[in-house]
Parts: sequence; C-alpha cells; structure tokens
Amino acid sequence: MPRPHRLRYALAAALPWFFGTALAWAGPVSDDDALALSYSEAASVSIATGNSQSLRRAPAVASVITAADIVAMGATELDQILETVPGIHVNRAPNSNSPLYVVRGIVSAFNPQVLVLQNGIPITTAYIGNKGNIWGGYPVEHIARIEILRGPGSALYGSDAYAGVINIITKNAAEVGGTEFGLRGASFGTGELWFQQGTRLGPLAIASYLRYGQTDGNHNLVEADAQSRNDKLFNTHASLAPGEVHNQLKAVDGNLDVQYGAWRARFGYKRRYDMGTGLGIASALDPTGRQQTERITSSLSWTEAQLGHDWGAGATVSSQQYSQEIPTWYQLMPAGLVYPTGAFPNGMIAAPETWERTYRASAYADYSGWQLHRLRLGVGHDDIDMYRTREYRNFNYAANGLPIPLPGVIETSASSPFIRPQRRNINYLYLQDEWNLATDWNLTAGLRHDRYSDFGSTTNPRLALVWDASYDLTAKLLYGRAFRAPAFAESYGISNPVAMGNPLLKPERNATTELALAWQLSSNASANLTFYHYNMHDIIRTVANPVPGTGSTYTNTGDQRGDGVELEGKWQLASAVQLSGNYAWQRSIDQRTGTDAGAAPRHHLLGRVDWSVDSDYQLGAQLNHVAGRRRALGDLRAPIADYSTADFTLATRYGRQRWNYTLAIRNAFNANVREPSPAPGLTLPGDIPMPGRSISLQASYQM
Repeated sequence: MPRPHRLRYALAAALPWFFGTALAWAGPVSDDDALALSYSEAASVSIATGNSQSLRRAPAVASVITAADIVAMGATELDQILETVPGIHVNRAPNSNSPLYVVRGIVSAFNPQVLVLQNGIPITTAYIGNKGNIWGGYPVEHIARIEILRGPGSALYGSDAYAGVINIITKNAAEVGGTEFGLRGASFGTGELWFQQGTRLGPLAIASYLRYGQTDGNHNLVEADAQSRNDKLFNTHASLAPGEVHNQLKAVDGNLDVQYGAWRARFGYKRRYDMGTGLGIASALDPTGRQQTERITSSLSWTEAQLGHDWGAGATVSSQQYSQEIPTWYQLMPAGLVYPTGAFPNGMIAAPETWERTYRASAYADYSGWQLHRLRLGVGHDDIDMYRTREYRNFNYAANGLPIPLPGVIETSASSPFIRPQRRNINYLYLQDEWNLATDWNLTAGLRHDRYSDFGSTTNPRLALVWDASYDLTAKLLYGRAFRAPAFAESYGISNPVAMGNPLLKPERNATTELALAWQLSSNASANLTFYHYNMHDIIRTVANPVPGTGSTYTNTGDQRGDGVELEGKWQLASAVQLSGNYAWQRSIDQRTGTDAGAAPRHHLLGRVDWSVDSDYQLGAQLNHVAGRRRALGDLRAPIADYSTADFTLATRYGRQRWNYTLAIRNAFNANVREPSPAPGLTLPGDIPMPGRSISLQASYQM
C-alpha cells in the first residue's frame, strides 16, 4: 500500500481512540449538558450561505476568529491569525514580501485562488487578480471577526472563491463600545498608533478607526539572488548578495461605519508607501526601489430580514479605487549588469504602474414561505476597469527575450507598454435552497451562473447534506465546483516575454468533495474532523513558446489533485485554562508528472494554551510546527527545512478607564524559518528568510 494511503488509514484507525480519550478527559455528558448543547448556538457564521447560522450546522467547512480570540493570541497582523487556522499556511513571495495564503496545498506565484472579502465585498485587484501584491499587511484592532471558508465558494461568491474565502468583518459602533486609543512598539523599528470610537448620534450608530504605522522590516541576509547567477554566466560582479532584504514600509488605515436602521454605509482607506521591494521585484536585491499603493473603498447596503410575510431582502452598491505607483523606480537588476545584448551601467530600471476602479451592485431576496425550504435568489453586476497604465524603463526586449539597453529611462506606455488599459463586465445570477428534508437532515443546494464580457460564461454548483446524528454529533457531506478568472496580466500582458498574456485563456476550475464531522464531546470540549479531495483543471501557468528563445506565454495547462485531513479541537480544561489546537495533513499531486506540486506543508500542527491567571492577567503560549514541504519536479535543491516556532503573550485585563498592556514574543527561540522561493531555485537558491525573534509591547486605553 502506498505510504499516503497507509497514513490515511492509520489516522482513521486512531480516531476512535482519540475521541474516546478526549471524551473521557472531558467527563460524561449529563442530561443537563445535552439539553444545553441542543439549544447552544454560541458560534455562528454567515459565510456559508449568506444567512447567520450555527457554525456546527453550517453547510461548509468554516472557521470563525473573534475579536476576543485575536486579543488572546496577541496578534498584531492578519497573517498571524490566518496561520492558526487548520489547512492554511502563510507562504511569502520574494516580490514585495507579499503573503500567500496557501489553503489545502494550493500554491501559486500570486495566490489569486483565495478570495479576500472586507465586510462581504471582494477587495480583488484586476491586474494580478489577488488582494494586491503591494499588500503591506492588514491591522487587527478594528476587526470584529474573521470568517474563513475552506473549500470552494463560487456557487455563492463567484471567481477566486476557489481554494477558500476569507471575510474580514470590521467593528460597528456597539462592538467598539466607546473610545479607545493605543500605541505599540516592536522589534525591527516598528511603531504604531491607533484610535477608534463607537458612538450614537440620535438614530445614527457611528464607528470610526484611524491608524498609522511604520517599520524598518527584518534585516535577514539573502546569500544569493538572481544577479548572482547572472554573474556566473557572464563573468561579472554586480550582485548585491549577500545582502539584506528590504521590507520597510509606512502605513495609514482608516474606516468609517454609519448605520441608520436597515441602512449601512462603510468607507475604508488603506495606504502603503515608502515600501521596499522585499527580495526584489525580479528576485535581485534592490535597496533603492520604493513603491506605494492606495485603496479607497465605499459601500452602501440595505438589509431587511422581515420585509414582509416570509420575505427578506437586501442590496449593496460598492466601489474600490486602487492604484499602485512607483515613486522611486525599481532596480530590477543592479548596476554593472552585462548581458550579451549590452551593458547596464546603472542597472535595469523599471516602474510599471496601474490605476483601477471597480463598481459592484448586488441584490438578493429570501423566501421562507414554502414549507421546509428557505430560498435565496441573488443577482449582481461588476464593472472592473483598469483605466490607466504607465511604465518607465531603460530597456526593451530582443527577440530571444534578453533585455536591450536604451540610452536612458523613458516612458514606454505608448511604444511598448507592459499592458494597456482593460475593462471587464460581469453579470451573475445565483439560486440557493436550504431544505429541511427530514428530521435532523438539511440539504443546501446552490447554483451560480457568471457571464464575463471577455471570456464567456461559467456555471458552478454546490450540494451540502448536513445530518444531526445526535445531540453531540453532526456530519456533513459536501460537494462544490469553483473557478478562478484569468487576471488582466495573464490575459493581456504585452511586453514581458517571460510571461506574455493570452486573451484566449479560460478560467481555472476546481471540484471538491468533503466529509466533515463535528463533535460536542461535553459542555467544555469539542472537536472537528474533515476529509477532503479536490481536482483542479485548466491551471494557468507560463509555457515556453514553440520557437526556442522567444519566451513564455500564459496557458491553460496542467491538472492537480489533492487529498487531506484536518483535525481541530478545543477543551476548557478548567475555568481559567483553555487548550486548543489543530493538525492538517495534505498531499497535492501534479497530475502531469505524478509528483508533489511542491511548496506547501504536508504536515501542519498548531497547539495553544490560554490561562487567565486571575481576572486581571492572561497568559498565552502557542507552538506552530510546519513540516514536509517538497520541492517541485526539476528543483534539485536540498529539501525545504521543517521548523517549529513558539510564541508567548502576557496581557492585562483591567477593563475600562485604565491602561492595559500586552507583551508578545514571537518565534521566541529564534528558529531559522524559511519559506520556499520559486522553483527551480535559479534566482533565490537559499529560499526566503523570515523574521527571527521579535518582541512587541502594546498599551491601550478604553473609555
């Protein structure tokens, strides 16, 4: 029997022992406990269907992280939170140190296969197709909760809800609950200030948030980069490696939330500037290049759960204005670079810039008058417009793909642009039926049809059967299809021969089957177990052009399948002590080669203990173990090293009208953490170094 199957069967055989032992630890379930459990709906989620429902009975594999959870773990950034979710690991891209949210082993260069929402609205950017490559982090003080759907969500959310969906829900006035301000100092020259307030002005409930932060970034060394290889090939000495990464940035964030009855208006602002390029835009160290991005979001929604007898409805209009600009030009390759096509005494210089605006309108109606059914019909229209592009550079490309020097840096937007302005319109319609088909049985069926103005239509279904087998056990059998639309860069890129656009691209496709079990072992212990299998088709990758030396073009090519197991549990050991943790195993196979797809951990284990010393203090400790990351076929480097990190948190809980403090130590034992660099490792053979030990101290005051 192949090893992966042996492991799967061993896990299955061990499960009865695991849960039996946990049940024994937790103690017998009394009749009173059973009655309480039957009516307990403490954990709720809306990401699965659009309607709030019990997390345990939701027709999806989902997780919820609350504001209280965020405070307990001492998290200061979104990435730290997502790393604790079973089945999710945060990789890094060398370009801009951008985080890649790897869900169930699905890895790509820019990670557009995960849909990120803010208050239910996509924050996707059109050029790359992800949340924005110049991301620069996301603060957490104003987050009320984060809902995460692992698995396909296109039947409800459309494109990019492919491997998973992350919905960041910000605080309303009641959740802020007054006025709070705080400051934080941390390692690597990091400092932050924030202010938030929740108040009522007559019928208006208003929440506001403002934050400023800056950091020098970690100063880890990169032993070799892309120019190191060029130096060997062309007998030059231009590389800046060994040298430090460049992860510095400055940040401004703001939010305004105004509620009036059934109406809600939200405004958001996110700016990152004076931001370094990480390990370099072209994987060559760039100490001078600086970039900035600005995101302005707004939405107006109306929701009426009881519009009339058996009817509910809602509608939303929203906009996103997004730009990425290069105020200090990128140095793609350093000064002294020499190619057979010519010398670059000042290095290869470029500054590609884009400006986008996206308008979305959607509406839905719920109908529950049909016995045992709850129907939802939704419609929407998206207008995605990359209305301006601009580029400066000091090179063009030869027919063989090598750069040719220009006399100086010139604007190439008209003569040979990297991409021209593009526009895409999407119309969609979806139908969902939540059917209580028998006692303790619920079937959710959904279907969404999307029509794109550039590549045509796609239809994606879902089915979810949920069975309350007993008061303490719920079983789910789930199936769904998902798609990921080509990004503008993939379809319409022009001048970069390494990755030429292809307007004939079709969407990537994914089909996933899941079996999930949720146990309430006692009133103070619970556990969840999920098995999944997925098949990906029409994966978009660059493929070498038929004529040698003419570069590569984006093409629908390759298939991938994956299998995995996710186990998570929580146990309130005593009134003051809580244990929690999860373990995820996965294996993703490139079906063309029959080998591991690479870069994602096969084993990911997280354990946490939270201890309320008394009413005034809270201690937390967390262990994160990442193991089993493989190299992709053709990558001959040594295996990616496993690592374990330990984090510790000490916080006061004095309540209002007093200062509260949080001390957090991350990677306390200074583990050498490396995230895999792109295969085959010719540009960054040493992988991507991550921060070592860091310490932060936060003070906040709430009135």
